[in-house]
Amino acid sequence: MSVFRPAFTSAYWWVIRYILLLFTAGLPAHAAEELSPELAECIRQVRAMIAKDAAKVPGLAVAVAYDGKVVWSEGFGYADVETKKPVSPATTRFRIASISKPLTAAGLMRLVERGLVDLDAPVQQYVPDFPVKKEGVITTRLLAGHLAGIRHYRLLEPFRNESFATVQAGLAIFKDDPLVSPPGAEFHYTTYGYSLISAVMESAAQRDFLDYMQTEVFAPLGMKHTRPDRADALDTERTQFYKSSLLGGFRLEAPIDSSYKWAGGGFLSTAEDMVIFCSALLQQGFLKDESLAQLFTRQQPKGGKPSSYGIGWGVVKNRKGRTFYLHSGVQQGSTTLLLIRPEAKIAIAMLCNVSNASLLGEKDPMLLAKCFDGLTAPSPDRK
Repeated sequence: MSVFRPAFTSAYWWVIRYILLLFTAGLPAHAAEELSPELAECIRQVRAMIAKDAAKVPGLAVAVAYDGKVVWSEGFGYADVETKKPVSPATTRFRIASISKPLTAAGLMRLVERGLVDLDAPVQQYVPDFPVKKEGVITTRLLAGHLAGIRHYRLLEPFRNESFATVQAGLAIFKDDPLVSPPGAEFHYTTYGYSLISAVMESAAQRDFLDYMQTEVFAPLGMKHTRPDRADALDTERTQFYKSSLLGGFRLEAPIDSSYKWAGGGFLSTAEDMVIFCSALLQQGFLKDESLAQLFTRQQPKGGKPSSYGIGWGVVKNRKGRTFYLHSGVQQGSTTLLLIRPEAKIAIAMLCNVSNASLLGEKDPMLLAKCFDGLTAPSPDRK
């Protein structure tokens, strides 16, 4: 696991630790009659751990998909503490924070498949107003793998509550800043890089980014509850967004506007929608095999070892050699986790409505690795 740590900030690291623990335990949540007694007992134990940990946060939703089907989902706590509105894993919309990036990456690869985006062309081919950088050539592939040298947030930038009318307008926040490293040289995690990707996608598709994502990703996959986090929208299924109070308990986060970062951290979704999305990436259909391979192939900085990131996804192996595709997110009023174990055709999502939730972050996720070490993909005749 240590190979993945440098790819994210410390906040992301504890999220990844928790997702591995949660995913390890939640794997077998299939129809009980199809499970071994040992696996069924593991489910019961892990569910008890999740329920205990969920008591530390206002609201939490978890969903697991196995072989393309949602086999277990559950809501814990409240979407709105004041009104005691319960969390639903199917319909409660959370801020999904940086797991917006895998969604955007899927939409991007649809354009690549149609020959509308060349991942290795200079971004100025699509966004001519973006400044040419003296440090080198920025491409969409480098942006998608956090290798382009675009900076991340500064100070209070994540708390901005300023509306941007277009994706292009939001680029003004960072486009004139020097790069933090030459393109291709080093991994530097950046949400702004995905804002630039959305501008590339708009130009290539000749359509508004949000409209494109709705019609080309969310609707085809049946993600009925996924949408942009519009600050001025009336949304009765959107959770309230909380932060921990120094005096104990929780209080509402200050309002923010995500219009400058739709692609990298601006969507709302449900736990069930997110595992439906993950399931679509476990076989060709929505995307071709070649596209899936590019999503999940770790990119390599110049002169260095491969990073732990492909196109929109972290890619790691545990000590047993099991491969995982994962992403996490932390945002005002949300902590999110997303993980795929491709060999077993398993996906899990966890969405929480409080900032920087610690949950199981202090526990060693590998202690429960044995819970899924023996799992394999379902046999073809299982259906």
